[in-house]
Amino acid sequence: MQQEHVTETAIRRLVVKVGSSTLTAGTDRLNRPQMLELVRQIAHLHAQGIAVVLVTSGAMVTGREVLGFPKGRKDIPFKQVLAAVGQVRLMQVWDQLFSLYGLAVAQTLLTREDLADRQRYLNARNTLLALLERKVIPIVNENDVVGVEEIKIGDNDNLSALVSNLIDADLLVLLTDIAGLYTADPRHNPSARLISEVRVIDADIEALGGKAGSDRGTGGMMTKIQAAKLATESGTTVIIADGSVHDVLERLVKGEAIGTRFIPSESQVESRKRWIISGLASRGEVVIDNGAAIALLRNGKSLLPAGITEVRGSFERGDTIAIKDTNGKRLACGVANYSSADLNRIRGLHSTEIEPILGYEYGEEAVHRNNMVLL
Repeated sequence: MQQEHVTETAIRRLVVKVGSSTLTAGTDRLNRPQMLELVRQIAHLHAQGIAVVLVTSGAMVTGREVLGFPKGRKDIPFKQVLAAVGQVRLMQVWDQLFSLYGLAVAQTLLTREDLADRQRYLNARNTLLALLERKVIPIVNENDVVGVEEIKIGDNDNLSALVSNLIDADLLVLLTDIAGLYTADPRHNPSARLISEVRVIDADIEALGGKAGSDRGTGGMMTKIQAAKLATESGTTVIIADGSVHDVLERLVKGEAIGTRFIPSESQVESRKRWIISGLASRGEVVIDNGAAIALLRNGKSLLPAGITEVRGSFERGDTIAIKDTNGKRLACGVANYSSADLNRIRGLHSTEIEPILGYEYGEEAVHRNNMVLL
C-alpha cells in the first residue's frame, strides 16, 4: 500500500544527523556505499536550493578501524584517542564522496560550551550560515577529544537539535537503524507498532525511549526523543527514520510519511529565543506560585519577584534560568534580571521593595517578558 503524504511547508534548511549504525550498515567499519548513497541524496537536495548541514557520528568507530580494532580498553582517554584518530579518516571519506558531486565540505567541531556562551553561539551561527551561503556542506561532530561528558552520553542527537536551532532549520532528520519510534521495542516485542506521528512529547512518549539501540553508537531512542523535544519547541519538524530506506531524505523532504514525525509545538522562534530555549546556558532555576504561573502563561506577563517562592542554583544577572511551577514542571526559561543572591533576598516581595532592600534595582521584573520563552 502506498504511504500517504504529509503536507509540508517548503524546506529551506535541513539538518541531517546520521548515526554510527547507519554509517556502518550494521558492521564494525564504515560502509562507503551506504555513505555515498546519503551523499547522493544530499547533493540532489542541494541542487534544488535546499541548504543542508550534516551532523555525523562515527569518529570512534572509524578510529577502531584505523587502529586495527584494538580490544580491552574502554576508558575515556582511550575513547578520545579513537575519536581523534577516527575524525581525520571520517572527514577524508566524507570529503572524497562529496567531491564526486563537486561539493566542498567544512569540518565543524562543537561542544556544549561553544553553544552555552552567547558570543560563541553567535560565532558558530554566523560561521554555519556563511558556509551555507557559499554552498558549502558543513559537517558537524562533537569535539570528542575534549568533550568528556559528550563521549559518555553520546549526544550527537541533541547536538543536531542545537544545530537546527543555530541555523533556524525547517526540518531535522535523525537517521538510524530502526524505522522510527515504536510502542515497544520491536526487537523483543513482535506486536510493537510504529508511531507515525507525535504531536506532544509527554511522559508517555519519553517512557518509550528505552536504552541505546546499538553497540556501535553511544546514543539511543531516548536521546532522539530529547532532541525532538528541543527542536520542536523551537519550531523545527523532526523525523526519526531508517537511514537504509531508498531515497529516504528526498522522500521525506517531499512530505512522504516515513518513520516517526514530531510536529513542532511552536512556530519558528526567533534566533535569540532559540538560544534561550536550548537551556544550554541555564545556570539555575526559580520556582513560582500559581498566581505567577497564570500571569505568565495566560496573561503574557513578566515574572515579578513577588511570584517567586524558591531560588535554586547559583547564577548572575544576565544568565539563563529555568522557571518551574510548584510541581517541578518547567513552564518557561529566560534571562535573569537579578543574580540568585539578589533574588533570594527579594523573592516574595513587591517590586517597590527591591531598591530599599538591595540598594539598587535593574527594573521591577525578575525576568522580563521580552527575555522569556514559554514552553
